[in-house]
Amino acid sequence: MSFEQVLKVPLDRVGVLLGKQGLTKSEIEKACNVSLDIDSRTGEVSVKLKGSVEEAEPFKAIAIINAISRGFSPERAFKLLGDNTMLEIIDLREYAGRSRDALTRIKGRIIGLRGKARRVIEELTATEISVYGHTVAIIGEPDRVGLASEAVRRLASGSQHSSVYRMLQKERQKAKLERLKLWEER
Repeated sequence: MSFEQVLKVPLDRVGVLLGKQGLTKSEIEKACNVSLDIDSRTGEVSVKLKGSVEEAEPFKAIAIINAISRGFSPERAFKLLGDNTMLEIIDLREYAGRSRDALTRIKGRIIGLRGKARRVIEELTATEISVYGHTVAIIGEPDRVGLASEAVRRLASGSQHSSVYRMLQKERQKAKLERLKLWEER
């Protein structure tokens, strides 16, 4: 059985995907048992199986490549090798339409003054967030990514930062109580 998927990576992220002396590319190939063919002129990346299907993890390789292309460092992107970790990408054009000014304003709301809003969302949801181009990418456990995604979507829709932070703190408190209940039931 053969598998091949071609991805498009922004040209300014190709160097990050390759890494110094091809190290990042090699790490992805080794960890996921795939081979990557990267065209640095067009930004096209071809992901192919290397060896048997049972040993390969092409979808994890694709997720890592997508994370790097959305602004994450390779170190953060490699967290996607974990079994309970996912990547979600939110297209901010859904909220900004065609307006460049609206997109810039929305990105500013999500990042916050000196990165505060992004940092608070990351801390309250235990996720990693990257704002790059017209997207926001989130890495973390599925339930945590869902919560961070909700926060980002609310900010993009114009909700006040304080109400978004309150919602995150309530959810965090609820999760803490659920963990305590599970612990008591043992």
